[in-house]
Amino acid sequence: MATIALTKDNFEQVVNGNDMVLVDFWAPWCGPCKGFAPVFEASSEKHADIVFGKVNTDDEQDLAASFNIRSIPTLMFFREKVILFSQAGALPGSALEQIITQGRELDMAMVHKEIAEREAGAQQASVEGK
Repeated sequence: MATIALTKDNFEQVVNGNDMVLVDFWAPWCGPCKGFAPVFEASSEKHADIVFGKVNTDDEQDLAASFNIRSIPTLMFFREKVILFSQAGALPGSALEQIITQGRELDMAMVHKEIAEREAGAQQASVEGK
């Protein structure tokens, strides 16, 4: 599957509508982004079950700002609407494959449970005035 362009208009729909989404925040003038693009594209061809999306940070400044993108390329891996990985800098293909493998193997029931517990604890703390 080829990569898709993500914009403020389709980003939420893509992330919410797919189990796994790998996002590359990039810009056309960025040398490391250009170097990483073929690695990202090749990986998208190998993993048809993952949506590979690219956000052009020049065109989508509001979207990049909402994720506090300060350096490009930045890679984010979403699974079941949860950001499992976020890192700035171009990755070699082997590191990208390792992130994909780890993301697939993660027990998402445990992740959602931990998030719910953390949110419940934060809610309780705010009720108690802490």
